[in-house]
Amino acid sequence: MSMISVAGVTKRYASGLVALDSIDLEIRKGEIFALLGPNGAGKTTLIGVICGLVSMTAGKVSVDGFDVVKNYRQARERIGLVPQEIALDIFSTVWNTARFSRGLFGKPPDPDYLERLLKDLSLLEKRNSRVIELSGGMKRRVMIAKALSHQPDVLFLDEPTAGVDVNLRRDMWALVRRLRESGVTIVLTTHYIEEAEEMADRVGVIDHGKLVLVDDKAALMRRLGTRRLTVRLAQTLNALPPELADPHVVLCEGGRTINVSFDGSADGAIIPAFLARLDALHIPYVDLETAHSTLEDIFVSIVGRPVP
Repeated sequence: MSMISVAGVTKRYASGLVALDSIDLEIRKGEIFALLGPNGAGKTTLIGVICGLVSMTAGKVSVDGFDVVKNYRQARERIGLVPQEIALDIFSTVWNTARFSRGLFGKPPDPDYLERLLKDLSLLEKRNSRVIELSGGMKRRVMIAKALSHQPDVLFLDEPTAGVDVNLRRDMWALVRRLRESGVTIVLTTHYIEEAEEMADRVGVIDHGKLVLVDDKAALMRRLGTRRLTVRLAQTLNALPPELADPHVVLCEGGRTINVSFDGSADGAIIPAFLARLDALHIPYVDLETAHSTLEDIFVSIVGRPVP
């Protein structure tokens, strides 16, 4: 079941710049969807359109069945947004910030829920502190508390862990997991591709305003990923024997290792078969190492440049 439906969305500015070019996307209820792309690719613009903050030139967007233009109020109340930039009343307390945001959406007071939320974000001890007194990482947590104060069905996280330390990042992702388990749909953009690799159910790649790929993360890594076998030899080889001649088999480290690359979707019989060939050729080895391409490797292969 789709929680977010994006159909033919285009955003063209008066200057002629096309920020979004006919985007079609379905985001499932209760999944973690990672939107990846270089700076300027259109990630934040797309989030802005879905949240009703950026007008679209063409297309249609609905959230939980509600059109973001025709049924703006119903669509928006289902969304929590944590933008890249910290936007808070620096003289308000942590508690009042969350309480006020909840009230803006017409939700009745619920001190018990807000207390649990602040506890989950390790903010409970800071509930009476003014925002101006908090560290940058704590301010980021307050942004998440603000976004979750009205108990939305969808949470958008636009670079949520940028500039925060490792412990804060770990806590945030633990919260994201709990939210997903409770049925909340999570859409995130991140420069830390290892986070998307660890957390996301599906991945979308946007580049120059076009959605170039959407796939389940596991299927994507099987389909586009590669695996590598490194065999450390017992004796140095001057050259590979003709029986091993193959563009995917390379002699490395001055003849001390053999590297074999193969498709990530290949079955598990390839490695034993290659080792059997070495045994048949009387080439002894002392160690083996396997590795596979990361989501970042796949991303770079698609867009031609890493996320900065």
